[in-house]
Amino acid sequence: MAMGKASRTKQDVDRRARIAAQREAQRRAEQRKRIYLAGGSILAVAIVVIAFVLVKLNSGGGTASAGSTPPTGTALSSVTKQVTGIPTSVTDKVAGGGVNTGIFVAATTSSAIQSASTELGSYFATVNGTALTSNGKPELLFLGGEYCPYCAAERWAMVNALSRFGTFTGLTATHSSTSDVYPDTPTFTFYKATYKSNYLDFTSVEEYANYRQGNSSNSSTPYVTLQTPTTAQQALGAAYDPTGAIPFLDFGNKYVEVGNLSPLSPSMLQGKTWAQVAAAMNDSSSSLGKALVGKHPAEFQYPRIGTPVQDRYYGNGFLGFLKGMKAL
Repeated sequence: MAMGKASRTKQDVDRRARIAAQREAQRRAEQRKRIYLAGGSILAVAIVVIAFVLVKLNSGGGTASAGSTPPTGTALSSVTKQVTGIPTSVTDKVAGGGVNTGIFVAATTSSAIQSASTELGSYFATVNGTALTSNGKPELLFLGGEYCPYCAAERWAMVNALSRFGTFTGLTATHSSTSDVYPDTPTFTFYKATYKSNYLDFTSVEEYANYRQGNSSNSSTPYVTLQTPTTAQQALGAAYDPTGAIPFLDFGNKYVEVGNLSPLSPSMLQGKTWAQVAAAMNDSSSSLGKALVGKHPAEFQYPRIGTPVQDRYYGNGFLGFLKGMKAL
């Protein structure tokens, strides 16, 4: 039967309506898809941001600064030569260097050691342990860490004094931690260095590097381990240094030093370059030079424990006992 015009018109309308409905459905589906994609992207970004924040919080909120650039090559050689070759004319003028004699104590018992640790913090003590020797010579044991500014200050004096009785090889320059007290204090490191002497053996243990794990600036993040003291070395530290402070020095188990001997302080080296510290050590009028090069007053000349002695001894007071280790 022939389809009337009205019927065809109605059919066309229905068809157009269905097409419009399909297109609307497609439009809505595309819109939902775009919303899902946008929402997924936002969620992904949020997850990344949250993860980043958590990493930052766990790592201490940032990366520690690199600090000053230590000298190398000819610049390092120049500094080392100045520190190891300070003339006697300078040491004679510096004399005692203003060392505080009040931190010299007799600590031959555990209670006396505990008292010195509690009341003084830093001290030089006469102790009464079994002789510490190596290769038939008295041994000087140093426990320190590259991060430690007090160790940083101490090493300048040690390099100077020990060089009068032997020779260092492989000394390199470094600085203390940039995320600790007295940050970026210039110094040497004994890590991978060697020392030879006819009068004593020098054993150094640089326990930690000057940067934290992950190079974090968080003060609660541990420093990277460099060297671990032996059981015997740990026992000596525990016996004479109850608080575990560094620097710790044991001189043949006859004398020990804990911390810096006043007036020496890492604050005196703040803001200085390696070359400036070396120059100060060669200047008898410099307060820093006096603190690093000064000898103990005559009344603190210690008993001989080695070979015959020169009338005059050299180096920071904490190495006064070395006067008994250099032959005439």
